[in-house]
Amino acid sequence: MQHLLTAIILLPVIGGLAIVAYSLLPGRRESNYKWIALAFSVADFILSLPLIKGVGAGTREFRFVDDVLWIGSIGARYHVGVDGISLWLVLLTTLLMPIAILSSWTAIQKRQLSYYLFLQLLAGAMVGVFVSLDLLLFYLFFEASLVPMFFLIGIWGGERRVYAAIKFFIYTSVGSLLMLVGIIALFYIYGTFDYVAILNAMRAGSTTLAPRAEFWLFLAFAFAFSIKVPLFPLHTWLPDAHTEAPTAGSVILAGVLLKLGTYGLLRFNLGLFPDMSRKFAPVMITLAIIGIIYGALVAMVQPDVKRLVAYSSVSHMGFVVLGLFSFTEMGMQGALYQMLSHGVSTGALFLFVGFIYERRHTRQISDFGGLATPMPWFATLFVIASLSSIGLPFLNGFVGEFLIMLGSWTSNSIQHAWIATMLAGTGVIWAAVYMLWMLQRVVFGQVTNPENAGLQDLNAREVGLLLPLLLLMLFMGIFPRVFLDRSAASVNEVRTRVAAPPTGGSFASVTRVEGREKLAP
Repeated sequence: MQHLLTAIILLPVIGGLAIVAYSLLPGRRESNYKWIALAFSVADFILSLPLIKGVGAGTREFRFVDDVLWIGSIGARYHVGVDGISLWLVLLTTLLMPIAILSSWTAIQKRQLSYYLFLQLLAGAMVGVFVSLDLLLFYLFFEASLVPMFFLIGIWGGERRVYAAIKFFIYTSVGSLLMLVGIIALFYIYGTFDYVAILNAMRAGSTTLAPRAEFWLFLAFAFAFSIKVPLFPLHTWLPDAHTEAPTAGSVILAGVLLKLGTYGLLRFNLGLFPDMSRKFAPVMITLAIIGIIYGALVAMVQPDVKRLVAYSSVSHMGFVVLGLFSFTEMGMQGALYQMLSHGVSTGALFLFVGFIYERRHTRQISDFGGLATPMPWFATLFVIASLSSIGLPFLNGFVGEFLIMLGSWTSNSIQHAWIATMLAGTGVIWAAVYMLWMLQRVVFGQVTNPENAGLQDLNAREVGLLLPLLLLMLFMGIFPRVFLDRSAASVNEVRTRVAAPPTGGSFASVTRVEGREKLAP
């Protein structure tokens, strides 16, 4: 289908414009803004489903490509396409948006016009990030995704919302500016912003980077993406942003926005700078393992259930980075799978936290206890989502973490791989500790607070928006090949490049020509 990706990007934006147009009509009702947003988001998800058929098993090249000249004076192009790496991330984005809107149905009562407008703009920007094949276009979409989330946190967040929003924006925008410097440097060297053209030039050996240039370019991109992941010690913005964000903001932040960082590492750092990726692998793996253990241990002592889930994200995303830098097929496939699993499981956990916050207006674990008595459906589904996050076999969380640890154990790129894998494996144990301990104090036992005795159980809307995520947890845990087969060829394309020895065995035969470098004859 021609221009399908462009339509998926633009449809939410058109939905935002439709909300604005409706607000100008006489006799408008503020409650209808959410219906317009929901209709466009559901339509966008349906529109994205043909991507699954278009990107079949074994597909290496980009599909559904749009490539037209955009800014002729600098050669920037509107170049978008999807492959096995970006396919499921686009589907995850379009799936979570209508769920996020439904979660806001009764929670958001003020400034609904702006709220749903920002959600629609955010949806278009996030899809644009995953499908951009022009570096300048990627940067613009990457930055555009920051602005709606900044306002979602800053306007509809908790008591410390302004602090959290400013901290989120400063951290992510500083990293993005460093990436912009790297993008401009690549344009100077290769004469184009086009990712595919740069990659082809590198493969052909017609133009290659000097070690020093690749060193700084790798750092520029890696710093921006590591903040977004977030990788320890660049993670401090995340707990504040999650804690203060509205429920929909936390769902999108955990489900999609964090994946912009790991996607960037896989697509750009490993794809464009393979030599430096190998050299920096020990550093990235060390930071990933520290993040896995640190995030889990800090989550264990959190008194706020939402902050506990936020720190669990630091731990789980550490697994993704570990898998990426193992440079094995199982590890990298597991990393991509873990991105999807984390988006589904943690997105669901934030929904559960939002439901009890709406009822009690508190997230303190000590304020709950025995919720299984007044809210049996809530308790049952909450336990399933928590077990998915822990990594119980036959649920989605198990597949990704198992492949990552199997890949890191067999990796030739990690010194003392068995030690690194065993240290990372403790994160699974700690996850069971903090999640099960939280469930014990929140869900099970006697009703310790009289205010909880009369709480209303999940209604039909809440069960309906949770059901797709819970079914997906089970489906992904039982039938992982459906997802892995479509991503295998694209992941192997990157893995083959980054796992190969440096070009020519050394850089002694590389000479400089007019600011660029080429292999000497």
